Amino acid sequence: MTPKKILYWVLFLAMTPFLSSCDLEDDNVTFHFVKLQVVDAELPEYFELNHTYQVKVTYLRPNNCTFFEGFDITKPATTTRNVVAFGSELDNRSCAQVTDEVVEYFTFVCYYSDPYIFRFWTGEDEDGNGVFLEYEVPVNP
Repeated sequence: MTPKKILYWVLFLAMTPFLSSCDLEDDNVTFHFVKLQVVDAELPEYFELNHTYQVKVTYLRPNNCTFFEGFDITKPATTTRNVVAFGSELDNRSCAQVTDEVVEYFTFVCYYSDPYIFRFWTGEDEDGNGVFLEYEVPVNP
């Protein structure tokens, strides 16, 4: 074996304990994802084709153990968007109920000339069906 190969093996063996001793569960932090209730959204009066917009969304943060993670935006039809704000909630913690209104934004690009319908998740009805705030925004050609 050449000295160069010996050096590689020595470095590899020296680093092995560091590579194998990493445990992601060391801090015992566990969480689960939750939907966050949207209470308001601000959209323009109209969109212009091929323009980009920042959509302002206000949601309720239910407690101090819940942190915003992003938006889940689905497209059930060409110009319909279902928007759900979601967060992560820490498990096994004493959480103070806070009900803070928090504002976040997402980027939207108008690609179609038909009016857009935005449906923002606000909770569930007594049958477990989603309830939504709906906004229709026309497109200026």
